[in-house]
This record gives sequence, C-alpha cells and structure tokens, in this order.
Amino acid sequence: MTFNKSIALAVFISFLFSCKEAENAQIDTKIIPVPSHLSINDGTFIINNSTGITYDSAFKDSAEFFKSFIENGSNIQLQKNKSIEFIKDGSIKNSEGYELKISTDKIEIRANSDQGAFYAVQSLRQLLPPEFENGKFNNDSVQISCVTITDEPQFAYRGMHLDVARHMFSVAFIKKYIDALAMLKMNTFHWHLTDDQGWRVEIKKYPKLQTIAAFRDETLIGHYSNSPQRFDGIRYGGYYTQEQIKEVVAYAQQKHITIIPEIEMPGHSQAAISAYPELGCTGEQPIVASKWGVFEHIYCSKDETFDFLEDVLDEVLELFPSKYIHIGGDEAPKKLWKSCPNCQKRIKNEGLKDEHELQSYFVSRIEKFLNSKGRQIIGWDEILEGGLAPNATVMSWRGTSGAIEAAKQSHNVVMTPTSHCYFDYYQSENSNEPLAIGGYLPLEKVYHFNPIPEELSRKESKYILGAQGNLWTEYILNEKQVEYMVFPRILAMSEVVWSTPKHKNYKNFVNRVEHFHKRLEALDINYANHLYEIEGNLTSVGYELKTITSNNTIYYTIDGTKPSLKSNVYTEAIPITKNTIIKAAIFNDKQQLGSLFTQNIVYHKAVAKQITLNVEPHKSYPGSGAAGLINGISGSDTRYGDKEWLGFWGEDLEITIDLGEKTEINSVETRFYNSPGQWIYAPKEIQFGLKKQKIDSIIKIQTSTKNTSEVNLTINKKSRYIYLKIPNYGIIQEGNQGAGNKAWTFIDEIIIK
Repeated sequence: MTFNKSIALAVFISFLFSCKEAENAQIDTKIIPVPSHLSINDGTFIINNSTGITYDSAFKDSAEFFKSFIENGSNIQLQKNKSIEFIKDGSIKNSEGYELKISTDKIEIRANSDQGAFYAVQSLRQLLPPEFENGKFNNDSVQISCVTITDEPQFAYRGMHLDVARHMFSVAFIKKYIDALAMLKMNTFHWHLTDDQGWRVEIKKYPKLQTIAAFRDETLIGHYSNSPQRFDGIRYGGYYTQEQIKEVVAYAQQKHITIIPEIEMPGHSQAAISAYPELGCTGEQPIVASKWGVFEHIYCSKDETFDFLEDVLDEVLELFPSKYIHIGGDEAPKKLWKSCPNCQKRIKNEGLKDEHELQSYFVSRIEKFLNSKGRQIIGWDEILEGGLAPNATVMSWRGTSGAIEAAKQSHNVVMTPTSHCYFDYYQSENSNEPLAIGGYLPLEKVYHFNPIPEELSRKESKYILGAQGNLWTEYILNEKQVEYMVFPRILAMSEVVWSTPKHKNYKNFVNRVEHFHKRLEALDINYANHLYEIEGNLTSVGYELKTITSNNTIYYTIDGTKPSLKSNVYTEAIPITKNTIIKAAIFNDKQQLGSLFTQNIVYHKAVAKQITLNVEPHKSYPGSGAAGLINGISGSDTRYGDKEWLGFWGEDLEITIDLGEKTEINSVETRFYNSPGQWIYAPKEIQFGLKKQKIDSIIKIQTSTKNTSEVNLTINKKSRYIYLKIPNYGIIQEGNQGAGNKAWTFIDEIIIK
C-alpha cells in the first residue's frame, strides 16, 4: 500500500512538473515581434555557472551584449565553452535574419552578420524571466524552453521618431529610448533636432544657434485650440553638444540602430532665423516660437542661405554617418516668398513656374549638395510639390497618396501616415488621458496597419522601404510621458514592420503584450495599460460589450450606478429601446481591472434606420461607417479619430436618411469637428431638405474656436426622408497648417427628434 502511494505520488509530481513545463513553454515564448517560424521542442536548457559562450569574431558585439545581459541580470557567470555558440552561416541570405536553436544541451545562434545575431539575442532575451532586465534574478540557474526559431524582417526600414525641438530630453533617456528600439528589432531612430520652437544640435560655426535659437522665452500652456491661449513665462531650451551626439551615435551603432538626423528646411525654421535674421526674406528678427503651428518665417532662397545650410550640414555629416539626412520639407508657407525680391528673382532666373517649383529647386539644390558628400535626402511628402528631387526618398505622413505618387515615380518611401503612426494622438477614450494634440490611435489600429498601399502593383510596392512611428512632443513635457505615449503602441509597430501579415494575430498579440508588461516594469518603462478597457457597439440585437483580454468577466449596470461583483454579468447584447446609460467594468475574482466604461445612448427616431452617403468615409477614418451616424452614440468631444466620427478629405458630402415612413420631425442635430492644426475644418454651411436631393434651406455655420461646431435645426414637419448636403470647407488658407491642401470634414451623430 505504501509502495502504491509512492508510485501515485511520483506520477502526480511528474504530472505537475509536465504541466508546469508546458505552462512555462507557453509563457516563455511570447516574443514581440512574432518570429517568422517558432516551434517548441521537448525539454529545457539550463543556464548556470558552468554554462559557457563562444563566438565567431564577427559576432563579438552581440555575444558580449548577451554575456553582459546574463551576468548583470543575475548571479550567473558564463564560462568559455560551447554551451552557447554563435556561428557564422553564409546560407542565411538576409543580413538581418537568424536561426536560434535551443536544445537540452546547447544553444546555437546562426547568422550571416552581427546584426542578425543581435536580433537572435533579442529573441533569446525574451525567453528569459523579466527579472534579468533589472538585475533582480537571484537564482544560480535558469531554465529556457527548447525552441527552434527561424526569423527575418519583412521590411528593411523599421523606425521610431522622437521630436526634441518642442521638448528636450536627456542623453540618458535618448539611450534608453534606443535600447527599447533595439529590443524590438527596430533599426532606425529618426531624431527631429530643429524646428520653430528650438534648435537642438551644436553647430560650432554658428554659435548663435546655441545662444539664441536653442531657447524660447516661454511655452504655451494647455492646448493650442484653447481661447485665450496662455503661456508659462518661463525660458525653456537647450541643445546637445557635438560630443554628446557622437556618444549617442556610437551607442546606437552598438545596437545596430542608424540615427537619421532631421534639420528642417525651408519651413519650420523660425528659431534659426531668430538667431540669424538675414536667412529670412524680411530681415526682421522673429522670436523663437513659443507656441505650436506653422509660421511664415521660412528660409529665403538666396545664396547666403544655402551657404549657411551647407555649412550646417557639413558639421551634421561629421556627427551622423547615416546614409540619409532628413531635411523636413513640410509645411512651408509661401507668403513671404511671393513678396521677396530675392525669391522672385530666383524664380525668374531659374525659369521656375511658381513658389511650389521654388521649393522643389530648394530641395533639389540641397539634395545635390548632400549627394556630392555621398549622402541622400529623405523628406516629408511635401517635397513632392513642384516636382520631386531626383534621388529623394519620401516619408509619407499626410495619408498614403504621397507614398503612392512617389512609388509610381520609382522613389523609395517610408510610411508614417498620421492615421496609424502618430503616437502623439490619444490612445484611449478615457477622459483622464494626459493632454494630447488630438486624434485617436488605439493599439489595435496601429497593429492592423499595412505599410503597402493597396493601390500599388507588386513591382511598385518594392519601393516601400518600411514604416515608423512618430512622436511629436508639443504636449509631452517629460520622459515618463514619452514612454506612456509610445508604449505599448511601439510593440504593435514593431510587429507591423518585422512580422509578415500571415504570422500576425491581434488576439495572440494582446496576450503577448499582457505578458510583456512585466518586462516593461522591470525596465522602468511607464507604459499605458488599456488592455482592460471595454469596447461597446450598438447592433441590431442590442448593445454589445467586449474586451480584448480573456479570462476576465464584464459586469454592467443600466441604472447609472457603478458596477461591482454583485452587478449583472455580461453574457449577451443588452436590449436598447429607450435612452440608456450603460456602465461596465472588467473584474477578476477579487477586484476591478482597468477603468470604468460609460456609454450614453440617445435613442432617437433615426436609430437603426436606413442611411446612404454619396461618398465613403476616408479609409483612415471610417468610424463605424454610415450606420454610425445614426446609432444613438456621439463621438468624443476631444478625439476626432474614434469610431463615431467619420472623416472625409476634401469631398462634398451628401447624406440621405430614410425613416421608412412619414414621421413627425421636430429637430435635426449634428456637429462637426474643428482642429485647424490637423487640417480639420467645420463646413461653412449645411444644406437641408426633406426630400431626396432637394434643398429647402441653407444654414450658415459660424467659425468656432471650440473643438466642435454644433448645428441644431428646428423642423416641426412630417417627412420620410432627411437630406443633408455638406460642402467641404475648401482649400486651407496661407499661414495655416496644411495651407494649399483640401480640408478634412469630420461629422458626428445625426440626432433626429
């Protein structure tokens, strides 16, 4: 009997161990970005004080990185033997590809370059406990699941941007930012160093760039759209010395990251002109800008300006060995060029048609200079205007049209459209989110970004080098806020640019992100956690609630009270037949996780009726489609990119609502979003009728400094149809962001009472 109990106990312990081993295998292989191929094999490999490491001399940097990671993160000291071996393998054709094989007695890393080996190490790093990240793994050994990984990136360009002109961050933080990029197998850091609000790179030939251009007298408080605008009255600024920049560049090179510096021209140059007024068209000395936006003071096209820029670039080239130098090229108002004798003389002498071709001349001249130095230019998609410089690469931010145009002209493109890549946008609809420029870019939208526009042929799509996330810092005051806005969206972007679409799965990704939080905590990264938020949607059967995480429960109320573990458990759509306020939250067995979800539903006469539009909303801002305009749910007061606002770019909109039968209509209400800084303008008028395509009245819409412009029409008539014609605002005027481009129209719920 004792013998049988012993056998049973041994079997049970073996079963527990097997379950635990299987559990660890599942947990320990949650790698971001997801590899091309990963298989879990039987057994584990143990790293302890008898484990050794050897490497081909070509892999010294990667091997030393891993050795330091193990030894600094734990009590383990690696020896010199072949337990862990770095092997040069010429059969791996992609220079960034690798093979990682972990068996019970050995770890093999195969690559054709140190860069590939380095990425293998990043995957291996994620197979280890998070405590290694901060030196708190106290055991003398660690087990790793036996796996085989074969991996390579989808895109050659995998980048993140950081604006330090609006707000500046320490060298230590820049290194920490680079570390994060390296961990996620990104290979490019786009460093935005100059703008209207500050010049951040030391140029020894022009010391006033350090004493004048690097500092502003004060900074805008609150949002740009607030009226009246307020300022803090505190001098702000600084710059990176050339020695600091060399230090950062060398640090990035060790992590196989190329730093692309951005020196803005011809626009976004007011800080430089403040230091050297002769560079402008008027000779006046503007202030270093203390608020955000687009400014009229841009570089003049006279020879003295090009002499200055070439001198600046000569020093920049000494600091940055990158193939590309980013020259900006965006948002350059032409007003002063039109009245400048020097610029008009340049147009005449060069046989140019207008100021747009003058910008093309400006960019091409800088490109010719940089090409002579063995470098290439990259610029925002405005460099297409007036004709693209011969060898330029385009960074497409205003949507995908610039990318399509450039690729069809056989120019290389990096994708970074605002709709999917601007991490300064809000990432949650929670009212307690930190102040941001506007917009709405949740984790899921980033994840589902496809950098290759569907309009391109297979041949043309080869010109898409990759993509990057952008972080503009007008509203980002400190380093913790940088981290909050970047993480976890950078995790999604890393998978966009590294992993192929067939290997991507959002539900699986969310599971890996949840696990990755522990690593971010160990790295002291202030990530945003919106995984425990609820998403709601009104359907034909009722109001549906869902969450992207599993193994938790949604509790809800419809009486206005806060939900608890004693409230209704959500199992199916909630019937909606009247005005309703739903409150819900996610709970585990003990407590609420995440924030409270609240949805106010106005059950008006058009809910669930038929609606048609003459044009589809822009694919970047589709909201919930046409039906979302009459689903009883209004969009955010501050975030135009949510699923209730529909966006249309430069198009006149016609809307027909069919109520099914003649109905007493007392009023029609709707609203439009205002955000001139994002090129979004309420229409100047709205045309209204009670029959299809027939106008009964025209209502003028007053210009508003608020986020939204409301329209409320009193009707008091019976009708089956409601017809709205909404002409687009038109072309954005000079002096405003996006000048010369068509405006966006964003429309919210149409409420019929």
